[in-house]
Amino acid sequence: MNAMNMKRENRVLLASQSPRRRELMKLLFADFDTCVTNADETLPAGAAPGEAVREIALRKARAAAWEHMDAIVIAADTVVSIDGMILGKPRDAGQAAQMLRRLSGRIHQVFTGVALCRSGHEESFFVKTDVAFAPLDESEITWYLTTDEPFDKAGAYGIQGYGARFITGITGDYFNVMGLPVNAIYERLGEICR
Repeated sequence: MNAMNMKRENRVLLASQSPRRRELMKLLFADFDTCVTNADETLPAGAAPGEAVREIALRKARAAAWEHMDAIVIAADTVVSIDGMILGKPRDAGQAAQMLRRLSGRIHQVFTGVALCRSGHEESFFVKTDVAFAPLDESEITWYLTTDEPFDKAGAYGIQGYGARFITGITGDYFNVMGLPVNAIYERLGEICR
């Protein structure tokens, strides 16, 4: 199934208000709608990062699908993981600075869980990307916090913004780090659209 050529009767709904996810969805669909859900986004206790984000994405997709039964629903959730610790969005500048210090000079993982729902059919999965960070000094961390970029992003950085200057390499899907693994969704759309 070619996502860009999907007929309009196959209404597509992104269960997210993330500007980054909306931009990435345009790589898959010429036309789609968005919605916000009231799904529980609490990380499942003791779950591995990939399974945690897959579960949250599934909760979001189910909540949206319940209200929009005519649509193909796509939902996602992203976290950063290092040393077995899951880093979500920072609560404040202090927590953002802590996260950036932890990532400094190290490799960490970004996990995005995705769920696709259509007419009672569900598919969910996660994608992992390894990201290498340059060593950061305190002045770089302080400066980066002034950009306000860290505050709405898992792990307190955006690879597509000013945070790009701190990334020394990635192994895996770049778009996954932005919050939506475009190729993995494209590959699975055929299954859910049959």
